[in-house]
This record gives sequence, C-alpha cells and structure tokens, in this order.
Amino acid sequence: MTTRDAVDKAMTELLVATGDLRERGIDSAMNRLLKLMREELQMDVAFVSEFVGGERVMRYVDVGPRAEAIAPGLSHPMDATLCQRVIDGRLPQVVPDLLALRETVDLPVFDIEIRAHLSVPVQRHDGRIYGTLCCFSLNPDPSVGERHLRRLEMSAKLAGRLLDEADGVATPPTSPD
Repeated sequence: MTTRDAVDKAMTELLVATGDLRERGIDSAMNRLLKLMREELQMDVAFVSEFVGGERVMRYVDVGPRAEAIAPGLSHPMDATLCQRVIDGRLPQVVPDLLALRETVDLPVFDIEIRAHLSVPVQRHDGRIYGTLCCFSLNPDPSVGERHLRRLEMSAKLAGRLLDEADGVATPPTSPD
C-alpha cells in the first residue's frame, strides 16, 4: 500500500467515524487528521486555528520534534499572522520558501523561522470561516505545489465537517476526492 493509499484509507475512516463525535469528542479525530497531513506533506507543524475576537487561536495542533514549542491554545493577533495574510489575499496559499518573499511582502517576525508554508480556510456548514488549516516547515521545500494544496483543501473540508458534527450539525456525506 502506498503512502497516498494509506492516507486516503485513513481519511475515509475519519469520514465514516464522524457520526459518533459527540460521544467521544473531536480531539482524537482532528489530531489524527493533522498528523496524517503533517506526515504526508512532510511538514514540521500542522494546525487548525480559530479566529476569535481579532485573535488567531491554535485549537488543534500536531508537531514534529523540531517544533515542540507550538501547542494548542497559542494565540496571536490576527494582523500578526500568516493566516490573516492568506485569508485576505496578501499571501499565496502555498509558499515554498517564505524567506524568498521577505524582500517583497510584509511578513510578521516569528520566534521560529518558518520557511515552507501552506494555508487554507476552514469553513463551517453555513459558509462562515472558522479559521485556517495550516502546515509549515522549518526548511524551504521547492516541491510544495498544487497537489499539496488540493490535499490540504480536502482536509480543511473534513476539519469543517468534524467541527460541525461535534456541534451536532448534520452534514451531507462527502468523499475524500
């Protein structure tokens, strides 16, 4: 079984399992999704953030050994985040190397050096943007591109569905493209 096949199988299992989220909680399903994405995309961090009162709050986080300081609950003002720049169009959803953009794009300064970065909105059933699903690496990655973006978008749809199901909102079945 290839890595992609394994990821597709695991995502299908997550789709099937969403019906019992209210009983067992959303944390394990969301953490499994983030781990799958982080490992498949070969990133150091994957997280789902929520936009609350002008802040970006990391609600669900999966990290590799090089980024252990990133944890759920970490928050920053929206204006100081890459998430906001992606949502409002100032930054592309896929950036192979943020360092290459620093000379031409206004980017916030971070405690760690983020290099490769991917970000997509997470939407709720009614179209509201909950936050973002982001992955980043501490190294540049010239291989990130459209395929990575499509996988992340699919995962963001699943994350939105998991959030809806956890809140008791029935959503129509979807397939993991």
